[in-house]
Amino acid sequence: MTTILPRLHLFEWNDQPWLPSLLRRAETDYLAAAIDVGRPFTPLASRIAEVCARTGHDRIVDLCSGGAGPWRRLAGEVAASRAAPVSVVLTDRFPDPAAFARASAGGSIVTGVDEPVDALAVPAHLSGVRTIFDALHHFRPEQARAILADAHRRRQPIVVAEAARRSLTGVLPMLLLVPLPVLALTPRIRPWSAWRLLFTYLIPILPLLITWDGVVSCLRAYRPAELRAMTKGLNDFDWEIGELRHRGAVVTYLVGTPRR
Repeated sequence: MTTILPRLHLFEWNDQPWLPSLLRRAETDYLAAAIDVGRPFTPLASRIAEVCARTGHDRIVDLCSGGAGPWRRLAGEVAASRAAPVSVVLTDRFPDPAAFARASAGGSIVTGVDEPVDALAVPAHLSGVRTIFDALHHFRPEQARAILADAHRRRQPIVVAEAARRSLTGVLPMLLLVPLPVLALTPRIRPWSAWRLLFTYLIPILPLLITWDGVVSCLRAYRPAELRAMTKGLNDFDWEIGELRHRGAVVTYLVGTPRR
């Protein structure tokens, strides 16, 4: 039986605008590398492709993209599931043009927006299927609902997914095990950075920072029932909310599509 913990919106380093960009980007680079290895969101590729087909969109607008999230692999998986071209636009409140450029290297279908984009009020010209991966927990409940309400108001489909889970089985592995993959994956992260190595091995700021933010992410994560409550009153949309398992990870997801 899974022990459900109360939601605690604690301090998270990567939320702070004053956090040095060097540390912010080192953390988002690690998270992107971890997602590349674990690929927890691969099962959602077919759902995203289905949403594109159902709503007639061939563009995905990713919010809170960080270091490009899962899109280095997921973009091709969505296109393969759809059997049709699709483009992905990466956006963030603190955009990382270098990470966006790496995700779009080699003629990729992924591009990035270098200006800040607020997930609570997405500019009208950024139309398409909205996605948010491992980021909704950064927002308090009223803000998270505002993100869904903005998609509803603009009649833009939205897909939200979180691999962080608010339970003992989510928190304890994050607390006890995360420093190990940080140490193991850091040499594989490109581009190579002497600063990243310094703050990982000699002055272990990054393992501590990433572990803290990982534990807090779990304590902030929304349960399916809480997501369902956020959609109340957002009518003329079909809302699908649930959990799925892949490679040992449990992903909570929400899919919202406007009714015809």
